[in-house]
Amino acid sequence: MIVPAKIDSNSITRIKEKGIEAIVDWFDQHKQSFYTLGWFYLGNQQQMGELFYRSIMKANKELPRFKGETSFETWVTSIFIHTCRQLYDHSRFQAAERGEPSLDLFKALDQLKVDQKEAMLLTYIKGISKEEAAQILQVSVEKMKDLLFTGIQSLKKQLGYEATFNGCKEYHKDYIDYLERTMERPKKVDFEIHIYHCQNCQEDLAAFQDVMLTLSNLAENIDALHVPSDLLVNVKDRLAEEEQRRRLKNKKRNRIGLIFTGAIILLISIGFFTGTFRSLYYTWTEEDEELRAFLQHDLGERLNLEAESNGLKIKIKSAIADDVQTLVFYEIEDKKEENQYMMMNNDDGVLVENESEIMGAVTYPKYYLPDLKSKRNNERKNVYQGKISLPPLSKDDGTIKLRITKLYKLIRDSSDWPGFVLRDTMEYESGEWNFKIPVKKQPSHEYALDKETEVEGIQVRFDKLIIAPTSTILLYAIHDKQPEKRIDVLNIDKIEVNNKKVKADMFGSSFLDSQEDENWNTFQTQFDPVFGEKPVEVNIDLNSAHLTFEDPKTIELDASKKYPQTFQYAGSTISIDKLEVGQPTKIVISNHEIKNRAYESLQFRILDKDENEPSSMEGNAEGVVVDKNGVEYDTNDSSFSYEKIEQPRYFVTVQSMELHHDDNGKTVIPKKLEIDGYQTTKYLDKVVKISLN
Repeated sequence: MIVPAKIDSNSITRIKEKGIEAIVDWFDQHKQSFYTLGWFYLGNQQQMGELFYRSIMKANKELPRFKGETSFETWVTSIFIHTCRQLYDHSRFQAAERGEPSLDLFKALDQLKVDQKEAMLLTYIKGISKEEAAQILQVSVEKMKDLLFTGIQSLKKQLGYEATFNGCKEYHKDYIDYLERTMERPKKVDFEIHIYHCQNCQEDLAAFQDVMLTLSNLAENIDALHVPSDLLVNVKDRLAEEEQRRRLKNKKRNRIGLIFTGAIILLISIGFFTGTFRSLYYTWTEEDEELRAFLQHDLGERLNLEAESNGLKIKIKSAIADDVQTLVFYEIEDKKEENQYMMMNNDDGVLVENESEIMGAVTYPKYYLPDLKSKRNNERKNVYQGKISLPPLSKDDGTIKLRITKLYKLIRDSSDWPGFVLRDTMEYESGEWNFKIPVKKQPSHEYALDKETEVEGIQVRFDKLIIAPTSTILLYAIHDKQPEKRIDVLNIDKIEVNNKKVKADMFGSSFLDSQEDENWNTFQTQFDPVFGEKPVEVNIDLNSAHLTFEDPKTIELDASKKYPQTFQYAGSTISIDKLEVGQPTKIVISNHEIKNRAYESLQFRILDKDENEPSSMEGNAEGVVVDKNGVEYDTNDSSFSYEKIEQPRYFVTVQSMELHHDDNGKTVIPKKLEIDGYQTTKYLDKVVKISLN
């Protein structure tokens, strides 16, 4: 095992005086242990040179801040580990590609969780104490012991030991202290008495000890890992080149310094009068593009309010309020591990304690899907930036008393994202984060449209456009007195306001219960903001319409007949594959022919001899997705993505049902299949142009 070297305060002083040259010399003296540590992360000669170069540069930059709270070795190791993580994240190499040496233990360690692996490397390979390793990993000593235990248990499985661990769980925490001979005598006696009488613990402890011995043997023979003689020679050459570039850059800075100073003064002077400076300032300083746009248009201000609980720090970056909603932009940093966390909606771990005082209840807050594709949320694995929607303010300004008690862990490797994940299945962290957020309501503007058109022979009326800072809202109505068909949903892809196109919000469409005219159903669709545009021309791009056709038909059912039985409906042949009376009664209906089929799904009821429906009808549907060219897609394929298919339609092919009666287990005997109508989707190529001149 490599024993860490001690360094006194005089040596630290000499290193600070000599600068980067002394740091290089120090690394040269300790290169074997650091090379070994780095090899477990990278296993690549070229990467190792880069690792030492970056670590030396970082140590030199941070050296003036080193106050001696920890040992110099611990401080440098912390920098080295952080650099290892950065390079490992970017290299993405596999264990099988390693050049030397290809020990099974290397590969097994690669399979561990990052924190487990680092705890074991620092303790058993680097040879530092658990207390120092805990400082480097920024965890408690107890957490450090837990990481070592779970890491060794995982290695047991990786190295081919018995996969099931039968030792008594209450004694797991004592394994390491006992084997390292650090357990207090009274506790040691009790532990040995238990081990003597428990064969399961004997076997588990023996396997645990074997893994620890394997680690010790690796540490003792670590000199087999050859450190290239020119490792630091190449690093010194790069440092010399960097110093030369730095000197040339300083000379250039001196030449242009006065010119730049004059230019920036002129820029600021102009900016105060035109707003240019504000726009440029936030371009340079705000990485969140969406928040940056609000700040550049003077629709909010930076807040940077912070609160920390259970190792999770929340920063409230800004809040934008209008008549539609109150947007809160936040950042969450996991200071313990490398996880990302997000907030859910109001009332799910997020509570406005004074909501009744300052907020209205006009609309339910929107849900925003986590943004996992943006550059800012992929730079650091322990930091996530997002936003939540709260109800709109009922006053012109106020202070939101926001209390957060639950944060949900993001699942980056789940195929469900960015779709839907059941909240009950998500991991979360509890805590207490409290904020007082000052906010001012920004004005919104409404514009009458007064435009009618026809979609599939049905009247559609566009009534109003609302331009608010956080959203653009289109209000429209659909005529509902067509006897044979109706539009249930009208999908609007985007609108164009003064040549600026904005996409519709995935969750931004809703039905409004209007009492003005019972012949019309009123809806609204929300779009991205257009930031204060006064509309002159509005173009509405209609994407598709989901329609219901009323086409009633009654099919008599007789359980005494043999099935399958077929019937004709809407130009298709439909099969009743099964009708079995029992507890429960089962019915299966199918139609696998989808080419030129008029309907995508049926609306029907099952009736008994008394014209009553069953108390409950459970079932499931099978179907197929088809694109505009008739190509079918398997929804069970892992690569399937609904969003990537051009004009997708979902055709139900099989419907299986189980029918029950609640009263005394009475058997359902079906007598009629009552079809009310069917539903289908029509894709549109229609743009409605509205002039507001």
